[in-house]
Amino acid sequence: MRSMHVTAGLVLILVSLPACKIIKTEPAGANGTQAVAVDRITQLATDTFAARLLPLIDATALDIADLRKATATDIDAAGAIHGNRGAGQGAAWNFAVKGEGRVVSANLTSRARKAELDTDGDGSADMTLLLGPVIAGTTLRDVAPFYEFGAFKDQIEFARLARALNDLASPRLVLPEGDLSGKRLAFKGTLALKSAADRMVVTAVSVEVLP
Repeated sequence: MRSMHVTAGLVLILVSLPACKIIKTEPAGANGTQAVAVDRITQLATDTFAARLLPLIDATALDIADLRKATATDIDAAGAIHGNRGAGQGAAWNFAVKGEGRVVSANLTSRARKAELDTDGDGSADMTLLLGPVIAGTTLRDVAPFYEFGAFKDQIEFARLARALNDLASPRLVLPEGDLSGKRLAFKGTLALKSAADRMVVTAVSVEVLP
């Protein structure tokens, strides 16, 4: 009988309790923190692109022919003198380059515009010039020793910086309408190489059509 009375008492207490609803709460400020991080990276790119990155490229750009000679002899020695290595094991050497070449072919209808250039005069394309606005790669970031991986929270932030710098490069490029094939271009930009045998793919920061 005692057991029955206890059980009945518990049931009465539970029935009399007000209904409760469990509400899942999100961490406060999660979206705001991410937005602040993105804004910080975008601002860093904006503050340093013209003030620091472009002067670095102007000051250190090697002629494309000289870069070929230097890397063919010893790419690590050439990189130590003229370039900057990206973060991570086995990262490529990044070089600032300049030169001229005749356009063998060009794709200006894609958002990832590019031109294939003959820079050594043999009639064949030996270099790809990336013109954006969609640009792959991180060489604009990695050519500069003042963008240090350790200064960023993680790899995601570091990747955002590369994209932000790429986004700033393309609007600087003014190209004539129509087909570029056969025209001579003067260019300046950066490229990444792991070996002398790698194809040269240059992210352009300036392009000029020569007479």
